[in-house]
Amino acid sequence: MVTYDNTDTHSPPPRARDFDRRLLARQLSVVLLVLLGLATVVNLAFGASGTSLWGAVGKLLTGAELTTMERVVLWDIRMPRVVLCILVGAALAVSGAVMQGLFRNPLADPGLVGVGAGAGLGAIVSIILGSLLPLGVQSLFGHYVTPIAAFIGGWGSTLILYRVSTRGGRTSVATMLLAGIALGALSGAVSGILVYMADDQQLRDLTFWQMGSLAGATWEKSLIAGPVILLAILGSTWLAHGLNCLALGEAAAAHMGIPVQRMKNAAIFSVAAATGVAVAATGGIGFVGIVVPHVLRLATGPDHGTLLPNAALLGATLLLGADLVSRTIIAPAELPIGIVTAVLGAPVFLWILLKRRGLVDQ
Repeated sequence: MVTYDNTDTHSPPPRARDFDRRLLARQLSVVLLVLLGLATVVNLAFGASGTSLWGAVGKLLTGAELTTMERVVLWDIRMPRVVLCILVGAALAVSGAVMQGLFRNPLADPGLVGVGAGAGLGAIVSIILGSLLPLGVQSLFGHYVTPIAAFIGGWGSTLILYRVSTRGGRTSVATMLLAGIALGALSGAVSGILVYMADDQQLRDLTFWQMGSLAGATWEKSLIAGPVILLAILGSTWLAHGLNCLALGEAAAAHMGIPVQRMKNAAIFSVAAATGVAVAATGGIGFVGIVVPHVLRLATGPDHGTLLPNAALLGATLLLGADLVSRTIIAPAELPIGIVTAVLGAPVFLWILLKRRGLVDQ
């Protein structure tokens, strides 16, 4: 009697493959950290004004005094823009990774929880109807009215979505997905009515906000957005083990001792906080939350313990690169960064769709 050994002697055992992936993920973390540092330096060094970072550093090393132009350009314009860019890129990428783990779908996006639609509606309301606010409110908040309205809109839509999809203390992910689509359509309809009422200047402001921009970055915005985004990202990393278990299904995760409902609550609200603040600070920036986590999963696997920190690093680096392009490609004018991320992310997103349908090679 002839027997056949079907064991593939060329494939490492599962534990060895897991170790290789973890080692690769750690090595990738170092590479991404170096790339983030390089991207930060490049963004500080180049801009439309022509102010030299190296010249300023040389003056500081020799004890010479910086000119007013150098201080304003490097410290008040480029530096807060770089900081806000890193925060927003990390927030969008980590939020996308958490949503994909929660929905167990690589095409999930932070917009599924209604943050994008609600924040957009809040911004539109503030731009078009902001003149109806009392003068005291307008003078108190100034140009922060639109970001505050966007944040309130994002959180409000998330709370509505959460209440709709939760019954008996349990949140249905499928109901949340469908309710998010419906809420997005409703927000779009209300936004359309308001846009129809807008004048030319309001339409211009609205268009630039929807395309996303870091042109209005300031230290105040970074200091307001920073703590919320950092806390949300740190909170998301504590969900890594639960998201890994959730990949096997909610029942299996519960049998492993994961408090599934509490984990879903924490994931939803951390995504709402991070994305809401990011959208409020910079407007609509698409594709970062979809593309970054999926690319990392292809490279190092689905372990959220390494996926989430790497997503933060890659998201920040990617947005810094997009911001550099947006500032320099048509200098001294500036291209909205949402256009750049769409041009970069849309082909990758289409490739993901085709791959999932089996229309490209695995």
